Amino acid sequence: MSGAVRNLILTGGIGHPFADAAPALEEILAGAGVVSTVTDDIEAGLSALDQGGFDLLTVYALRWRMLGSEKYAPHRERWAFSLSPDGRRRLWNFVTGGGGLLGLHTALICFDDWPDWKDLLGGAWVCGRSAHPPRGPVTLVPTDLPHPLTAGLPPFTVTDEAYGDFDLAGDVRPLALVAPEGGRAWPALWARDAGLGRVVADTLGHDRASLEHPVHRQILRRAALWACRRPL
Repeated sequence: MSGAVRNLILTGGIGHPFADAAPALEEILAGAGVVSTVTDDIEAGLSALDQGGFDLLTVYALRWRMLGSEKYAPHRERWAFSLSPDGRRRLWNFVTGGGGLLGLHTALICFDDWPDWKDLLGGAWVCGRSAHPPRGPVTLVPTDLPHPLTAGLPPFTVTDEAYGDFDLAGDVRPLALVAPEGGRAWPALWARDAGLGRVVADTLGHDRASLEHPVHRQILRRAALWACRRPL
């Protein structure tokens, strides 16, 4: 397998600077030979994915139904989202048919009325239970599990959100843990197979500064290549 990795980045949502961070992610991955197309139109993006030509799907978005709190009311018309049956089929078939999937940060919260999303990604936010402390210093520490994504990498500290109390698929073996200062550590990085495809989930990445940390940058590039079965 040779040539550039073709990547589709799905982005957009509230409470996160996606308009600034998604281009930063695109630039970071370009350093590993990944050519990205960025869109905040989830359904149109997945329709394009279904036409072929992509090796990797990156979900770096916050798109869910926005239920459970009226604080979301001003944003629902623009950002509330339920993935269509066609969108679900296209995403599922792409990954299980051999495509790569990279889910970053808020990907855990996306597609909250589609249980199969957890089966693909390996984890899912549980509204009313999952949470994170206010954004602040968090340290990601690789586990002892050998894997190309974390080989030789040291712990690192960034200002970010440490997600916790989310659901994990039973076969997830964390490659790294993250904890806020003085808080409990939770899985923050894992890699797994999904059908014929490969999946990487990284729960960090609130903003450009987190993505651009030198060690995080290495993880992101390795994740994209590993998910597409390319040499690291």
